[in-house]
Amino acid sequence: MLKKSMLTTVATLGIAAFGIAAGTSVANADSIYTVQAGDTLSSISQKFAKDNSLVNKLAQDNNIQDVNLIYVGQKLLIKDNGQIQVASQQDVANNQATTNNAATNTATTSQASATNNSSSYTSSVSGSEAAAKAWIAARESGGSYTAQNGQYYGKYQLSSSYLGGDYSVANQERVADQYVASRYGSWTAAQAFWQANGWY
Repeated sequence: MLKKSMLTTVATLGIAAFGIAAGTSVANADSIYTVQAGDTLSSISQKFAKDNSLVNKLAQDNNIQDVNLIYVGQKLLIKDNGQIQVASQQDVANNQATTNNAATNTATTSQASATNNSSSYTSSVSGSEAAAKAWIAARESGGSYTAQNGQYYGKYQLSSSYLGGDYSVANQERVADQYVASRYGSWTAAQAFWQANGWY
């Protein structure tokens, strides 16, 4: 996804849910979220709360006067109690230090898990479904099973809570297929949603 340094005007229209499975309404750990091109307060709320319940809180906590206007590159601190506020430079520095300290352990654990479990699940998607799945993976992570953005991890940028601490290739494939099937019904439908909204 291209990042731009210009002002981005965004809409916060509600997103209709397609069989969303019940999930947690707060982030699982403190993290810094950087606003990306295509983000809206609504889409950020969807990422963290799985609904639009955080839109007004995002606006209030970040002194956003117009809920349809946010900036690419703006950094938000997502606290483990679900509170969201503008991240200070110290918050960013602290989060980066924690991320760097944990990166080696996470990478080692992920590689070991991937080695041990990579053959325990085989995705059954094929044809246009497989093409849509690959298209999403390319845009989410460049196809990397170790890509990380805040609480999102792996080839399909799934929430760490969805993966349950198992970052193996097999589990990423399994959870991605389950998530898309329950939320969209198919990978082609997920791709269409991504093309319309910039996320899935």
